[in-house]
Amino acid sequence: MVSIVKMNFEEKRKQLVESLKERGILTKEEVIKAMSIVPRHKFVPKEAESSAYIDSPLSIGLGQTISAPHMNAMMCECLELSEGEKVLEIGTGSGYHAALCAELVAPESSENPGHVFTIERHEGLVKRAKEGLKKTGYDKKVTVIHGDGTLGFPKEAPYDKILVTAASPTKIPTPLKDQLKEGGIICIPVGSKSFSQNLYTIKKLKGNFDSKKITGVRFVPLIGEYGFES
Repeated sequence: MVSIVKMNFEEKRKQLVESLKERGILTKEEVIKAMSIVPRHKFVPKEAESSAYIDSPLSIGLGQTISAPHMNAMMCECLELSEGEKVLEIGTGSGYHAALCAELVAPESSENPGHVFTIERHEGLVKRAKEGLKKTGYDKKVTVIHGDGTLGFPKEAPYDKILVTAASPTKIPTPLKDQLKEGGIICIPVGSKSFSQNLYTIKKLKGNFDSKKITGVRFVPLIGEYGFES
């Protein structure tokens, strides 16, 4: 029974990846590989496992969601993640997106592994994300921090890439600007608290920030000192 269930999950994951490729969302080989490897079903609540490979957001409790797989894929491709990079993620949620980033910056074959630092304001989700990352073997590549993500994590700054998985009222919270390396990229949804938002990539060039609008999106609001009030 266990082997049949495992095979079903692997087949569903393969079908999801093929669908995202056919739709032109997954185009980069390294991101295709990461999404083919990381087991999304191990980052969702037990009762949602059967829906883990449907291209849809899922509730993970505390009013938060795990993003739809197409959004994970799109954001990973927009960030242009490379082996050896240091990544900051704001909004750990389930831990799945952090695992994808870890697969890209610190693959098993890496001689120069990068690392992912991810911040979550909900203590309950911090605990669950750590459990999911440990179960899947990404706990050595991902550090989960409980705190206000809008403040970033200056202790490990600067970062090659910054990923924000909740919608900000401003294009870049000031601390995240300061913690991004020269030439670095931030991927962030921006807009209202009520889901009228756009996804942007913003590159830091000679101290300036060059932004590019990607698409309309719907994310939970970014809560914190440089975000929305709770």
